[in-house]
Amino acid sequence: MLQRADSALDPRLPRHRGIYYGGAWHATSGGRETALSSPGTGESLGTAVDASAQDVDRAVIAARQAFASWRDVPAQQRAAAIRKAAAILREHAEELAWIDAIDGGNPLTAMLFDVGISADYMDYFAGLVTEIKGSTIPIGPGTLNYTVREPLGVVARIGAFNHPLLFVAGKCGAPLAAGNVLIVKPAEQTPLSALRLAELWSDVFPPGVFSVVTGGRDAGAALVAHPRVAKIGFIGSVGGGRAVMQGASATLKALTLELGGKNALIACADAAPADVAEGVVRGMNFRYVTGQSCNSTSRVYLHTDIHDATLPEIVKRVAAIRIGLPTERDTEMSCLASQAQFDKTISYIKLGLEGGARLAYGGKRPADPKLAHGFFVEPTVFADVTDDMRIAREEIFGPVVSILRWSDETDLISRVNALDVGLTASIWTRDLDRAHRLASRVEAGYVWINGASTHHVGVPFGGVKQSGLGREESIEELLACTQLKNVNLTLRTPPIP
Repeated sequence: MLQRADSALDPRLPRHRGIYYGGAWHATSGGRETALSSPGTGESLGTAVDASAQDVDRAVIAARQAFASWRDVPAQQRAAAIRKAAAILREHAEELAWIDAIDGGNPLTAMLFDVGISADYMDYFAGLVTEIKGSTIPIGPGTLNYTVREPLGVVARIGAFNHPLLFVAGKCGAPLAAGNVLIVKPAEQTPLSALRLAELWSDVFPPGVFSVVTGGRDAGAALVAHPRVAKIGFIGSVGGGRAVMQGASATLKALTLELGGKNALIACADAAPADVAEGVVRGMNFRYVTGQSCNSTSRVYLHTDIHDATLPEIVKRVAAIRIGLPTERDTEMSCLASQAQFDKTISYIKLGLEGGARLAYGGKRPADPKLAHGFFVEPTVFADVTDDMRIAREEIFGPVVSILRWSDETDLISRVNALDVGLTASIWTRDLDRAHRLASRVEAGYVWINGASTHHVGVPFGGVKQSGLGREESIEELLACTQLKNVNLTLRTPPIP
């Protein structure tokens, strides 16, 4: 029997809870399910299938069969299908955002943004299908040498819980535009929007071109190890990225890894305290995903000349953030995604206090009784933090920001670059020379100057060091979904009389 949601559940939730491949819904061969509940209220959201390795193998076989024909679909026809899928996203934006809010705990308004930018990314890659170009290489008379870009085959994407729909829909455009077929595995905590996408897109792509496999580490490991999967795209922790790389090594798969960060925001002596404070709040993604973001600037280095003026401005703005249930439209910051994330965040707050940092704001559950059943933590600001403290060195992935002082630029760069990760950085200064100098020296893949947190369609995003491999959200992502083939043709023509 195919899994369907309990009829007592909200009708906006996906009806199908099985595995979607080959254009149809399938029950799991292993019979395992995962109970789902809303992190904001604790209410039941039903179950989702925990796919077995055998389920994954069946999904890959169906996808591989579909690849034989999808790769030869004319580029503009593939683009038309992707644009149709994007249009469906926009048409169902409220519904999909609500699903992510109730399933993942992020504010409804933030999840509406995720739906919109996911559709934008799909349209962007649909528009790039004619840019999957090769080139001719001059060799000599009688020889034509050229390159072509071909699709890889079956591409698998393993998403994270902090942006459930964005890390599924927003990552579909590039592999499908390039002629690959796609299997997505959403995070086990937040699979519902991916399942709903499969329902909505059932008539958009040919059977087997788009598949959804739900489950935990076993399902992910089976995708990574499968010999017919050509590429893995993974978003998650550094430890998870290492596991994916190790699992993929047996078949030398192509990889794109977007991993963790402990990102720095640098405020120089000439920066305006109020502007920096706004940047700190925005850069921490308090209002977006409750601080659960790999690109959050959770290490804030304030120049000693503006430190004492800026810290109160940060606290004032953090204190004004409206905390509420994720599905309420006026909520600015909501809850963490799971008990595990809540426990981890609380443990780091204790570590901060035990390590000698000063709690400038937050650090506990909100007092509002309607939030008592969810995984809510106040936005938390630690002052007097030093680089050796664990809260300044380790990714918390929660609403906790650490404030540090600096005075010497050379020493600052050494401190900022001391960690093994480097995803983003934010620099605040009115001095153009200093801005470019710091941007060139900081070890990060994505740098804002007098800004924070924003992403732009078509701009490459990714990290350096252990924050990942590859670039996404740009033409580089599209080309990474292809392989280059060289063709060398010897022309056998009669000599010219």
